[in-house]
Amino acid sequence: MPDSKRFLHPEAIRRIARLDLRARHVVEGFLAGMHRSPYFGQSVEFVQHRQYTWGDDLRYVDWKVWAKQDRFYVKQFEEDTNLRCTLLVDVSGSMQYGSRGMTKYEYAATIAACLAYLVLRQQDAIGCVAFDETVRMAVPHRTRRNHLDSILQALEVSQPTNKTDLYPIIRHVAESYPHRGMVVLISDLLVDRQGLFRGLKLLNSRGHDLLVFQVMDDDELDFPFSGPTRFEGLERPEQLACNPRALRQGYLQALGAFLEEVRRGCTAHQADYALIRTSQPMDAALVAYLNNRRSVRRR
Repeated sequence: MPDSKRFLHPEAIRRIARLDLRARHVVEGFLAGMHRSPYFGQSVEFVQHRQYTWGDDLRYVDWKVWAKQDRFYVKQFEEDTNLRCTLLVDVSGSMQYGSRGMTKYEYAATIAACLAYLVLRQQDAIGCVAFDETVRMAVPHRTRRNHLDSILQALEVSQPTNKTDLYPIIRHVAESYPHRGMVVLISDLLVDRQGLFRGLKLLNSRGHDLLVFQVMDDDELDFPFSGPTRFEGLERPEQLACNPRALRQGYLQALGAFLEEVRRGCTAHQADYALIRTSQPMDAALVAYLNNRRSVRRR
């Protein structure tokens, strides 16, 4: 059994327990849930009338309209459905980095575990794909509460090693899960940006609700290094010995341009984007993000 406290601490559960993860867009599913379906049913909210045709269920005839117009009309409702949420968790080598006791991967896995807990608690379906250049682990969608153990086990055994090649992974997910749902990408996004944007465009074109969490270490965002330093590649066998003070201004400018490109690209493809520092309490970051998402959805 996986160590559930590694990625899903009881205190984090307590703080996120009142949240829910709802789809912003139309989704498809097969169970009664909290999410709007593209199919007309008879379960939740009245949408429109249509003229009665032979064979329609008489229970849904609007007799008040008949009394006024002497014509038969049937009520149509928009049914709610369950959400199918797919977690994409980056396990590439760059996710190994961590300067404050928690690596980017551990932080990303904790976000994934908390989201899985929320989705299963509201009786929706959750699946998980851990990836680098290829799919390392794939957990199918399930709604059972004990399915959380399968998610945690997949996160436990997926240790960061190789490079990232994101577009083939996203294309695989789009082909494997054709029904519209929610896709959550959790990564440092140190990838080819064109591949990332092509992948988001593909998912968006197929009607998926997209969430992107970019997880970065404070060292990467602030570049606090001073004195002679040797930087070693985590995904390539490269080293750079230098005086970091001479590089800091140029590095921060390049980083700012990179982050802005990622943010704009996500927005262009209707993906909810959040940049999260690993020094930021995960539960606080998640609470703020989901509360903001819920308030936007209600407007």
